[in-house]
Amino acid sequence: MQEMIEHEASVPNGLSKRRFDQVAVALFPEYSRSRLQYWIESGELTLNGMIQKPKFKVPVDGVLKISATPDQSHFEPEDIPLNVVFEDDDILVISKPAGLVVHPGAGNGDGTLLNGLLHYCSTLESVPRAGIVHRLDKDTTGLMVVAKTLVSQNNLVQQLQSREVKRIYHAIAYGDVARSGTVDAPIGRHPTMRTRMSVQLKGKEAVTHYQPIKNFGKHTYLELSLSTGRTHQIRVHMQHISHSLIGDPVYGGTLRIPAGSPSERLVNCLSNFPRQALHAKRLCFDHPASGELVEFEIDLPDDFAELVDCLSVEADEKADD
Repeated sequence: MQEMIEHEASVPNGLSKRRFDQVAVALFPEYSRSRLQYWIESGELTLNGMIQKPKFKVPVDGVLKISATPDQSHFEPEDIPLNVVFEDDDILVISKPAGLVVHPGAGNGDGTLLNGLLHYCSTLESVPRAGIVHRLDKDTTGLMVVAKTLVSQNNLVQQLQSREVKRIYHAIAYGDVARSGTVDAPIGRHPTMRTRMSVQLKGKEAVTHYQPIKNFGKHTYLELSLSTGRTHQIRVHMQHISHSLIGDPVYGGTLRIPAGSPSERLVNCLSNFPRQALHAKRLCFDHPASGELVEFEIDLPDDFAELVDCLSVEADEKADD
């Protein structure tokens, strides 16, 4: 059974006569503004034992009390193997494999990372979304940070919103990307294909930075970083500049085998690569409890490393001809 969230605070003179919701934000900074607003509206955050409107002016002798259920949603814990890179009392850092959906949704009611997190750490039942603060697409591999407490979750969300979290990705794209660049193009829901995103004039701001690591002629191994975090951002932006990711079933188009008698190994490698070639390799942020800068990095997964090696060998052999 979930433990209730219980807090109580008296209103100091300097905060009297201000709005109820504003005073709540000042007295309970460990919780987000939206969560406090929700508790006021649900009656779980009261003033002098009474439910009040957010704009109600707080008196001098006011006492704010939170008595709230941690999370209204309920998902079943499931024994799903997790690759935990780091763990302490405040956060988990995991390496997500390809094929694992992060959060339950339409067509994915169970078998998700969230279900696995609830099984791995039962206290995450008291944290919204089991502590998930950012996502990776189902077939994108790599690092994710998960908050183990409400305070850590609020802190990490604030860092993400203020663009203080650094997320570095590796990808393999079609074509010759000769130099570094930035894609600054807003992203919104595709006007006719609602499961896809696309560059839209009235979309949300989206900025992706990229630089080549190694060029293979017809393909390029890239490092990318995000200034924003839109759905499918890297995949949409690379398609937008005509450098779709290898294996992307949504934004990559049909399979492209390079001309010039490629080796059987390369043909097989490209034909059988099962997903978009995108990997969240490095993650950097301020630890929500200590404030210290922490950084995590993991190796490429086997299928990605095999693709890089295959392209590299092919490029070297062509250069020797």
